[in-house]
Amino acid sequence: MRTEDGERIAKALGGRLVKATTLAGGYSHETTLLELDDRKVVARFGGGDPAIEAAVMALAPVPVPEVLLVEADAMAIGFVEGTVLSRVLETPPDAVEGLGREVGRVVARIGDVRFGAAGFFAGDGLTVGPQPPWSEQLVPFAEQCMAKTERLDRQERTAWLALCAEHAPALTAIDGEARLVHGDINPKNILVGGGRVTAVLDWEFAYSGCPYGDVANMARFGAGYPPGFLDGFVSGFEEHEPRHPDWQYLGRLLDLFALSDFMTRAPGQEVADQAATIVREWIATGVPRTTRSL
Repeated sequence: MRTEDGERIAKALGGRLVKATTLAGGYSHETTLLELDDRKVVARFGGGDPAIEAAVMALAPVPVPEVLLVEADAMAIGFVEGTVLSRVLETPPDAVEGLGREVGRVVARIGDVRFGAAGFFAGDGLTVGPQPPWSEQLVPFAEQCMAKTERLDRQERTAWLALCAEHAPALTAIDGEARLVHGDINPKNILVGGGRVTAVLDWEFAYSGCPYGDVANMARFGAGYPPGFLDGFVSGFEEHEPRHPDWQYLGRLLDLFALSDFMTRAPGQEVADQAATIVREWIATGVPRTTRSL
């Protein structure tokens, strides 16, 4: 972030910039803590359309930061007290399964928001344009990604496409779901304090679809979580409402989109490197039927 950008945001909020500290940001944006003379705010630069993200946050039925300012390529949100969940899980509390259950309950509530159709949002009115169902999009999307990747050899690319083609028809069971999906649920995007979720962050990838995808997102690298957390998370999610009998498997199928996309990122990007390991495991063993373990 340029100093003048921080000063501009501070002035727009009626304050004066005292200090700026770069925070851990996402793959597509930069996040900065701005300490003004009267309060702390968080500024986000880059990424998706801030106006869409702000509109999604206004609808979210879970704790989120207050949106203070929206510009063409930036937004400012209120500072929320709490600790990033990823840091908490590094030295997990004794009640880690209970914490997972709390997080699962909160994530389940995101899907309470319903839309008229499934797809990606256009404009701050959150309209969803016509698009093919997910079951028809998976294979063409995976083909596009495999054409770009340097991470997988030819045999692996062919095997991944075959895997996607084999399982894509099962997505017809949830093609009609049109509910709010965060799209990037992971421990780095959740703040907790006192055993409760204080904020769900980074809504730039939100869309209308099936909430099972959020569980699969959280479970993707679940092998690295402390014992009990993921089981608690899944149980908390399940408490919210009845689910499709194969909901965990269907969530894994939705994750085929994200895993395919990760393969297009340059070697050396840590999360994409981890995703490549999962892709190879699934090629060898098939798509897991559960989100509780890989």
